[in-house]
Amino acid sequence: MKARVSTVFQTLKDLLNKDQKGFVTPAIFNSLAGVAQLNLYNRLFDDIKDAHRNARANFNPGRDKSLFKRMREDLSHFVKRQSLVVNVDGVFDKPADLSRIISIRTGEEVGTDGEVTSIQVELLYDEEKIDRILRSNLSSPSESFPISLISRDIEVFPSSISDIEVSYYKVPQSVYAKDGSLTPNSPSVSFLGGSTGIVDPENSYNFELPRHYESELVIEIGEMMGVNLRDQIVVNYAATEQQSNNIQQSFS
Repeated sequence: MKARVSTVFQTLKDLLNKDQKGFVTPAIFNSLAGVAQLNLYNRLFDDIKDAHRNARANFNPGRDKSLFKRMREDLSHFVKRQSLVVNVDGVFDKPADLSRIISIRTGEEVGTDGEVTSIQVELLYDEEKIDRILRSNLSSPSESFPISLISRDIEVFPSSISDIEVSYYKVPQSVYAKDGSLTPNSPSVSFLGGSTGIVDPENSYNFELPRHYESELVIEIGEMMGVNLRDQIVVNYAATEQQSNNIQQSFS
């Protein structure tokens, strides 16, 4: 389930009105929604490293392992694989929606015995290190031990390798609420009749982040507007939890 843009917009609007901290127009919200999603998405990569490190250090092993597992699962929805062929300049163009490279392998080849093989390509980002490796007689790359330079494009050594498969995290997009299809548009809220003030959830473009990021999206957009809503979100969440507990107790 994806984070609903209509819920994020309405929650943000209600919190701003409640505390008289300002007002968010649909135009402002829509201009910030995509940036907010990208900020949270990029932050996930740092958060997952912290959770993994804390779990290994046994600071709070149960909580940190659970966080690590959840965040890894969240990111798994953004993993893609794409086969690339070398271009006329002798390099590989990055996929248009690439955010971060996970791994690169050479294209599959079928040996004389019928076995399909594919070689892992070492990822390097330092041109000076690449130069040292290429000049070395001991560590020069080969088809059995290929390396790559990741910059504006992807250059693989040795140059005899003409096709590769890239596994990567893609840039988050939006999801058209009506049919659940992915679109390159930024997340945006729509309204019935164009400008009636009544949100049209069905024709809005939801976030691609999972639904449990709705509160974080409200906080992030609020911060981009110069308003701190984190404390209010926590208070509201606690009140909702208490109300839920009271309802459960009344039926027990």
